[in-house]
Amino acid sequence: MSLPGPYPTRQARADYVDRRLLELYPEPGIPLHHRDAYTLLVAVLLSAQCTDKRVNEITPRLFALADSPAAMARRTVEEIDAIVRPCGLAPRKAQAIHGLSLLLLEKHGGQVPRTFAELEELPGVGHKTASVVMAQAFGVPAFPVDTHIHRLAQRWKLTNGRSVEQTELDLKKLFPREHWNRLHLGIIYYGREHCTAWGCDGTVCEICRTLHPKRKKPVVTRK
Repeated sequence: MSLPGPYPTRQARADYVDRRLLELYPEPGIPLHHRDAYTLLVAVLLSAQCTDKRVNEITPRLFALADSPAAMARRTVEEIDAIVRPCGLAPRKAQAIHGLSLLLLEKHGGQVPRTFAELEELPGVGHKTASVVMAQAFGVPAFPVDTHIHRLAQRWKLTNGRSVEQTELDLKKLFPREHWNRLHLGIIYYGREHCTAWGCDGTVCEICRTLHPKRKKPVVTRK
């Protein structure tokens, strides 16, 4: 257990979070089931506005149908949509999976590219999805910010929360680059298990109480 505060500055709070999450989650695993960079890319795309649990229930059937760009490109959007529809945003996700598979074949030799720019050119792939793939498939330091990280960074006063983009920039300034890939997963797990959207309001969980022991009012976070 890390020593108690005080933690009057953003950097002091970030240093505590870094230490405590290393204690709690020294080797956090990737919550989305996958076998390679391509299946991770598809799983992350499906996770938009969908729980990882639901995605992990869907992907075994999807990857039994097709688990490579070549195999997926041979399927129809309708076949893909019939499987992934429970993940929501149908049929856009099915169209994106089919479209990016075609583009990987046409432009990248059937391989998932290893740069942010090339990944973000793929259908349905935004900065967050690209960041997850770069970090977890290729080991490139990145700090994908999901709803959990955006919420906790505000509760812990590591950012003003004006936007997800600003939260990412603020966190990258506060934490060592070599810690980013571990930390973004650690914060996600902590947000799911302890500092949940409804179970903590900024005054309940261990880290919130440690960083802000005098806080009495709930924290209203920006989305």
